[in-house]
Amino acid sequence: MKYYNIPIFVPHEGCPFDCVFCNQRRITGADTSMNAEEAKETIRNYLNTIPKGEKTVEAAFFGGSFTGISAEKQIDLLKAAYEFVKSGEIDGIRLSTRPDYISEEILERLKEYGVTTIELGVQSMDDAVLAASGRGHTKDAVISAVSLIRKYPFKLGLQMMTGLPCDSTEKSVETAKRIIALKPDFVRIYPTLVLKDTYLEKMYERGEYTPWSVDETVSVLKTILPMFAENNIEVIRVALSVTEEIAPGGALVAGPFHPAIRELAEGEIYFDKMCKVLDEDKTKCVFYVNKGEVSKAIGNGKRNVKRIFEKYGTRIKIKPSESLEKGGITAWKE
Repeated sequence: MKYYNIPIFVPHEGCPFDCVFCNQRRITGADTSMNAEEAKETIRNYLNTIPKGEKTVEAAFFGGSFTGISAEKQIDLLKAAYEFVKSGEIDGIRLSTRPDYISEEILERLKEYGVTTIELGVQSMDDAVLAASGRGHTKDAVISAVSLIRKYPFKLGLQMMTGLPCDSTEKSVETAKRIIALKPDFVRIYPTLVLKDTYLEKMYERGEYTPWSVDETVSVLKTILPMFAENNIEVIRVALSVTEEIAPGGALVAGPFHPAIRELAEGEIYFDKMCKVLDEDKTKCVFYVNKGEVSKAIGNGKRNVKRIFEKYGTRIKIKPSESLEKGGITAWKE
């Protein structure tokens, strides 16, 4: 079944904090306030573009801390979207917010107006990283929010970031472990980028912050992606969407930007698996992987095939398998 999000951006509304990395207007491309009529128009316009057939469609309030908006405005926006839920045109409503803007009163309101999915911007489960990033809450706020949300029938998503101020490989891996312990339904991972008009840009210019490289980020991603997979937690996105703003020449100042950074990390995971096989038996040169993951195993720009030859002198072939699960691999002699 295909899934469609109808994004409704509420840039920086409801959030009194200026996290060092944040410039929602740059990230979302939205620079104006959202109201109920505009939300309805957005939903109608998107519905006209979504193909017929079996699908799931949700209106998605992104870009700010939705539950920090005034209760009156929350209700106005939710009512606008809920009309389409009641008419059967969409299947639910999702929103993103902060862990410290969750309460039973808020959750009752969200339940009343058809919210199906809540995403929390966790970013890190290390208090020093949260403080250095200007988040305004601690890891205990995350634990408390998740506990409250789990009393309701919402799907729960948690967002984490890598490479924040004071972060390290060890801290990012530990954050992944702690997020896994909270058992979310899905996760998003955002490598930290330095964007224009953020405090992080000032820190970078003053030499107070050094962004992670692509290689450092890929190294962490190749460690934590399998951790989520092993615990049946889907990672639905890695990195911000590439736009005119989130790209060289736009708002991007520095950081581990790569249009296919997840593919790089997944390629590294397969590279390590193939090396493990060849370390034991260099005569095995035909590798079978899940039919949908052949390109990942080959690597970006056939990177893995080339590196295997350079390291072992073995010309490998990578073939699709109908029976292997994602991430699975078997090897045979020619």
